[in-house]
Amino acid sequence: MQNGSHSANDIRDKLLDAAGLALDRLPMLHVIFDRMSTTCAEYLRHKAASPMYYSLSGIESGRITEILEMYEANAIAAIFHAPDWDSHILIGFDRDYVYTMVEVLYGSDGSEPPIEEGRSFSSIEIKMAQSLFEQVAKALQASFSIITDTRFKLERLETRMDFAVIGRRNNSAVAAKFLVQALNRGGEMFVIIPQSALNPLRKALSSATTTESTGRDPRWANQIKKEIKKTSITLTAILEERSLTLGELADLKIGQVIELQATPRSRVKLEGNQQGLFWCNIGQSDGSYVLKVDDFIDQKEEYLDDILSR
Repeated sequence: MQNGSHSANDIRDKLLDAAGLALDRLPMLHVIFDRMSTTCAEYLRHKAASPMYYSLSGIESGRITEILEMYEANAIAAIFHAPDWDSHILIGFDRDYVYTMVEVLYGSDGSEPPIEEGRSFSSIEIKMAQSLFEQVAKALQASFSIITDTRFKLERLETRMDFAVIGRRNNSAVAAKFLVQALNRGGEMFVIIPQSALNPLRKALSSATTTESTGRDPRWANQIKKEIKKTSITLTAILEERSLTLGELADLKIGQVIELQATPRSRVKLEGNQQGLFWCNIGQSDGSYVLKVDDFIDQKEEYLDDILSR
């Protein structure tokens, strides 16, 4: 029985892998990576003397080998094990990112031109990158916590992308890319997650809601409510509406009487900002016309009646 169930799961996984991930149907991925970007920026804000800006530049899907090829000899990558997913993920910094971080974290003011040489990474740069990788992994773990609990354990660093193995290189994966700017320069950070790790989370990732607290301030809400109630609105009472052709309208003359079908018992339509609100009965009080609210206007019913009458 277990073998049959295991075989069915294997077949389902292969079908899902073949179908690929439709990123436009997984809105929570954008939420998660946006949260990660914000968390990383907040961490560096307390570490760097110069202001830094993190932004999610895009999320794409593709083969792992195709994604990594563009960073060959130009990046450093960290391989993390995700035991709860039974998978590995990759977080990488391109060369410009590493150089920018060295300058920012070691107090540069940006007056010197940026380093552009394609040399090997120094031991100081690798140590600094490792420390940043661990913080980024914590940010990613906290961001995923809105849909699932998972852990990321650093296994090793790689400077050659052909050694950055997180599964079969022709397997599909999702890559999130982040733009980092500081000292009038910047670089790119990227996160690669195999599709096989995200397949079990499809349902949660397709939901546009989160379990986060909105942090509502009751005092602020009451103040807004009071101010909204002070907003002025113009009410219009319509006894009857009549359609005329442009020719009939042009033929109207001063003193001409336009006959209406309305009677003293006809209901009056009360509108606010051209939006129907209530049906009212008309009457008199102390020599003035008055309206008595009789019923709410059903917007859906009004719309259907308007369509059917055409």
